[in-house]
Amino acid sequence: MSQKMQQYIDEAEQALLHTYNRYQVVFEKGDGVYLYDVDGRRYLDFVAGIAVFALGYHNEEYNDALKVQIDKIIHTSNYYYNVPAVEAAKRLKAVSGMDRVFFTNSGAEAVEGAIKTARKYAYLKDGRTDHEIIAMHHSFHGRTMGALSVTGNPHYREAFEPMIGNIRFADLNDFDSVAKQVTDKTCAIIFETVQGEGGIYPATEDFMKKVRALCDERDILMILDEIQCGMGRTGEMFAWQRMGVRPDVMTVAKALGCGVPVGAFLMTEKVGANSLKAGDHGTTYGGNPLACAAACKVLELYDKLDLLEHVKKIGGYLQDCLDSVAAEFDCIETRRGVGLMQGLVFDRPVGDIITRAMDKGLVLINAGTNIIRFVPPLVIDRQNVDDMTAILRESIREVCGGR
Repeated sequence: MSQKMQQYIDEAEQALLHTYNRYQVVFEKGDGVYLYDVDGRRYLDFVAGIAVFALGYHNEEYNDALKVQIDKIIHTSNYYYNVPAVEAAKRLKAVSGMDRVFFTNSGAEAVEGAIKTARKYAYLKDGRTDHEIIAMHHSFHGRTMGALSVTGNPHYREAFEPMIGNIRFADLNDFDSVAKQVTDKTCAIIFETVQGEGGIYPATEDFMKKVRALCDERDILMILDEIQCGMGRTGEMFAWQRMGVRPDVMTVAKALGCGVPVGAFLMTEKVGANSLKAGDHGTTYGGNPLACAAACKVLELYDKLDLLEHVKKIGGYLQDCLDSVAAEFDCIETRRGVGLMQGLVFDRPVGDIITRAMDKGLVLINAGTNIIRFVPPLVIDRQNVDDMTAILRESIREVCGGR
């Protein structure tokens, strides 16, 4: 490590709150699917800022759209209308099939809004304030208090108890476990269509359809968290569209802004007309012109680049390559995932493998202690996958040995 990079790291450790165990690298710029550190070294990026930079780095059309908007107006507040918010909402409705949009600053805030929507919807039906929400074990919905309350990892919650309360947990893809948690107080069932942090677990079509039928029967809101798995990562704009099971409320963020902080929660017209009203929810920065200009351009470029078809093709190739790697090493138990959201499950912690890969110019991250997660920019090509696979094999061999 150069003296220059070490100095930046030392200064960061003195100035920033230590809530992250960061990798020992300081990135300075990006281009395409590559990142460059302050010493000019290039790294193939299979993290994309945790599934954020779908378009890759330095996309000129995206950058130019932001520059144009900066020269117009960046912020006005939600006391007034602005053109980019209207355009972004129209585009988001068109690709999602949902009816109403509320823009937020992040995914966690989108989950907060979804929770409030469910509770207000139930409150308007019966006037009670003791409604319950069913969430999934091993889920991850964010670090704010509401989002944390429905996050199915006790370790994340224990130091911050009590949570918001009236949350029950079931198992993803085990419908009976969900049904057993339903009471006359249940107002919503929330889960990720593909669990990310919890280990790259896709919800099955059978599970999705059974939960949908239960929600319809009991007038319970089905909330799908598409923050990481949405925006084309599975080959459909939203992962639930693969199975045709539309939620009542949906959360989205990450790649919606491709680097500019913007999220949203969306709902059907029925929910929109019978839940949050003026004064029930708000945000100062959410939906500001700059963030929404980013979302508009992202959605436009998805269509222009035919990204969904590209993901279906390159996602299949990535899956085949990872299956080949899994078959080669005894330390790998299985591969899981959909499209360009994949995971390799190991029989041991993967931190050393990720560090070795970083040393060789490949950026990877984990999902839990024993899973390597692959969430690259959606614009990667076959050569990028081949390059990644070669470095991955070498790194695994150095840590785990041969078979």
